[in-house]
Amino acid sequence: MKAPLAALTGLALAAVVACFSDRTSGPVVSLAACRVPVTVIDSMHYLVAIRDFQFHPDSLAVPTGATVTWVNCEDGGQEPHSTTSDTVGVWDSGDLLPGARFSRRFATAGPFPYHCTPHPFMLGKIVVQ
Repeated sequence: MKAPLAALTGLALAAVVACFSDRTSGPVVSLAACRVPVTVIDSMHYLVAIRDFQFHPDSLAVPTGATVTWVNCEDGGQEPHSTTSDTVGVWDSGDLLPGARFSRRFATAGPFPYHCTPHPFMLGKIVVQ
């Protein structure tokens, strides 16, 4: 009985990693799936949900080389959000409509503060260690 459960768990984890491991934006998740409080997909893949006009979590520590994926999880209307580095030119997801996602790999250590361009009161930080 444990073998089928382990195989199913492995397949589910592989599906989650596949959904969040690329570096493009576009719809990949249902908004219902956004409600699951998952921050760590695996040791090198992390998730930040954009929900209720906040980044969840708003501060995240990751190892060098990790990929962070932001997902717009707003479920009311077509509210766009972005993840945009406070340092010009480092990264900018552009507008992400609900269900869309953006991924970035962090190759160097340091703090990386960011914001949402349409809503500058929304602030977050990735700390690469």
